[in-house]
Amino acid sequence: MMVQNDTVRLLRECDAGIKMGVSSINDVIDTISDRGFRNCLSECRREHKVLEKEINVLLDQYGDEGKEPGIMAKSMSHMKTGIRLGLDSSDATAADLLTDGCNMGVKSLNRYLNQYKAADEVSKDIAKRLINLEEQLATDLRGYL
Repeated sequence: MMVQNDTVRLLRECDAGIKMGVSSINDVIDTISDRGFRNCLSECRREHKVLEKEINVLLDQYGDEGKEPGIMAKSMSHMKTGIRLGLDSSDATAADLLTDGCNMGVKSLNRYLNQYKAADEVSKDIAKRLINLEEQLATDLRGYL
C-alpha cells in the first residue's frame, strides 16, 4: 500500500509540474523573437506533453485523475510573467523567467523523489526524466539570457 500511495503522489506532483511548465512556456512563447529560441520551447513543450501522457496512463491505472498546479502558484507565476514581460518583453527576460521556473521545478521534483521513496521505479524514472528535461531547458536557455 505504501508503494502505491507514494507512486500516485509522485506521479501527481510530476503531473502538476508538467502542467505548470507547459503553462509557463505558453505564457511566453508568443513574445519570443528568436526562431531558435521559439523552436527550443516548442520542442520542450512537446516533450513535456509526451511525459504527461505517460503519467496519465499510469494514474488511470490507479484510478487517479492527476493534479493541477496550485491556483496561487499558477496565478502568481502568470502575474509575474505578465508584469516582467510588460516592462521588458525581450527574449532575455523570457529566458530569465523560464530559467527560474526550471530551477524551481528541479528543486521541487528532487524533494518529491526524496519524500516518496517507496514509489515504484517507473514513476521514479518519469520524475528523473522530467528533472533532466527541466535541467536541459535551463542549460539551453543560457544562450538567451
